[in-house]
Amino acid sequence: QRRVMGKSVSADRRLVAMIAQFFILSPRGDTIITRDFRGDVVRGTAEIFFRKVKFWKGDAPPCFNLDGISFLYLKKNGLFFVVTTKQNLSPSYVVEILQRLTKVFKDYCGVLTEESIRKNFVLIYELLDEMMDFGYPQATSTEALKPFIHNEPVVVEQPRSLTTFRLPELNPRTTPSTAIHKPISQDGSKNKKNEIFVDIMERLTVLFNANGYIMNSSIDGSIQMKSYLSGNPELRLALNEDLVIGKNQGGGYGVVVLDDCNFHECVNLSEFDDTRTLTFNPPDGEFTVMNYRITGDFRAPFRIFPFMEEVSPYKVELVIKVRADVPESNYGGNVVIKFPVPKNASTVHNELGPGVVGESVDYRAQEKRVQWTIKKFQGGTEHVLKTKITLSTPSASNVRKEIGPISMNFEIPMYNVSSLQVRYLRIAEKTKSYNPYRWVRYVTQSSSYVCRL
Repeated sequence: QRRVMGKSVSADRRLVAMIAQFFILSPRGDTIITRDFRGDVVRGTAEIFFRKVKFWKGDAPPCFNLDGISFLYLKKNGLFFVVTTKQNLSPSYVVEILQRLTKVFKDYCGVLTEESIRKNFVLIYELLDEMMDFGYPQATSTEALKPFIHNEPVVVEQPRSLTTFRLPELNPRTTPSTAIHKPISQDGSKNKKNEIFVDIMERLTVLFNANGYIMNSSIDGSIQMKSYLSGNPELRLALNEDLVIGKNQGGGYGVVVLDDCNFHECVNLSEFDDTRTLTFNPPDGEFTVMNYRITGDFRAPFRIFPFMEEVSPYKVELVIKVRADVPESNYGGNVVIKFPVPKNASTVHNELGPGVVGESVDYRAQEKRVQWTIKKFQGGTEHVLKTKITLSTPSASNVRKEIGPISMNFEIPMYNVSSLQVRYLRIAEKTKSYNPYRWVRYVTQSSSYVCRL
């Protein structure tokens, strides 16, 4: 039954998924969107929620209870997406609902920012009315909602950040990385451009010891796709022919070995074992075609080499050398390196290499933390930071434990560590005039990139 419409509902269903309120808050606590589905929760819960989260010691948990009201929320791009209920719902179930709500909002608005939510508030309310009914989730698929949504989105540009990179616009074979951030096309829209975006995203978890050797490493990867194709044609996505699934299956030099992987429900795997080809009809909006995981040895894109010396009982010197082990044609963008200093540090002096450009280092005394920022870390180069720490009391035997660990954040465009490649992306369309644009991008990001001292 799709609509409840005030009819009696069984007790079992009430306990499974009854949401009282939904609201979206700005980073300042302003209520942007609010919807009270049942009227059984007191008003003012948005202010109560924001006050509690703001003054929580540390990070507030995604689920907590106040005076018999359960608050469950997600935080994306600084925005709070919050659900309240008086029922004992499954937290994982509600978080999944919130994930789907945010995904649909992003598909229809293009970007998920405060500006896009405010400018498209009529569209957001229309989506909410179709997705939620009397507190019960209904259709949460972008494709299933499309026939029922009639408001056109107000296009908002994606805010530029240091991690946003642009490919040369003079080359017709490239497109800006922000091109994917646009609303899904409505049927019958004018000047509709048939195109499809494929992102191979890899997030690295690497742990170095004090000598710069890798102790633990893994890759969490995904192939994400966003389709703006008319007619919903069948696609064929081919990966490496020598791709091996399972570490126990072996593999020679240069072979890509995945520990495990899973696929979107729309993917047909009938040809995958023989030709490593995925066949599917892409749903509207953004979706993940494939998730995969790799553990074991691989070439880390950055190597961290720390050198620490206790000059005197009151002085400690730390030299950090970072080397980019990626091709010279690639670079790491918005590289940020952080490490804590001892609590009894009175002064901290940082020195960068001579003649450096695009680098900055900042000591945050309140946090007792040094932050080193490199806007563009070119492949095949090295950068060095020297930090002199003066202590207010003589150093103890555990001073080495109080310095570090060193953490690193970065993003490398058009590069992936695993060597997983898209051989081709073909559209099974008979007419020759149907030749959409196909954009493929590779991005490597740090998930947990840490060096112990």
